[in-house]
Amino acid sequence: MVTPHALTEHVSLKDVTNVWLLAFPALFSIVNPLGASLIFAQATMGRSRQEVISLARVVAFNSFAILMISSWFGGWILNFFGITIDALRVSGGLVVASRAWVMLQEPEENEARKERQALQGGKTITSADLRDKAFFPLAMPFTVGPGSISVAIALSSGRSLGGSAPSHFFGLALAVIAISLVIAVVYSYAERVVVALGQTGARIVSRLSALILLCIGIQIFFAGIEGFIVSVATRLSTIDHF
Repeated sequence: MVTPHALTEHVSLKDVTNVWLLAFPALFSIVNPLGASLIFAQATMGRSRQEVISLARVVAFNSFAILMISSWFGGWILNFFGITIDALRVSGGLVVASRAWVMLQEPEENEARKERQALQGGKTITSADLRDKAFFPLAMPFTVGPGSISVAIALSSGRSLGGSAPSHFFGLALAVIAISLVIAVVYSYAERVVVALGQTGARIVSRLSALILLCIGIQIFFAGIEGFIVSVATRLSTIDHF
């Protein structure tokens, strides 16, 4: 979370880079654009090249908007209900880790769920319908679902890698921009990705991404635990002084 006052703090390129290196792999792992492109190719089968590119760009922009809004306001909404940063880190880390564990153990079920979301349970989708569905379900929940939103909120929950608030904000924003560009490019060339990866290759990428996401979830979780420990130690120290 970044307050207007915090934006006046110093921005460090090193801190921005560190945040980006944490946030981008996390978002890439949960979104999994390579695996999702296989299903996107099915949803756009028979469409013109220009139509596919246009749709891919709209889906990428919608995904960008969803992730940025989650990053900006998700933490503030939780803070409104009195939820502390450390509690958000612990719960967010658990959500991310549990999501990654499911992806790691059952990639086929995750693929089937996304396919149902994108293809609307096997219904025939016309060109007009496909354009209308650029936000729902192709952007949300197919590309950016509850898991991706949870990751974005967890990443915005505080400066787990240190540094100033603006550095954290800009690093996370750049990560969201980067993943949106990846979505646009990969979806635009979805047919080529299908040929290059195939079903087996996509599942290998999914499992590797899930493993990375699991590690990031654990890191966020322990950042929250560390925060709780420091907070308790500070309070005990204050009591001792009295």
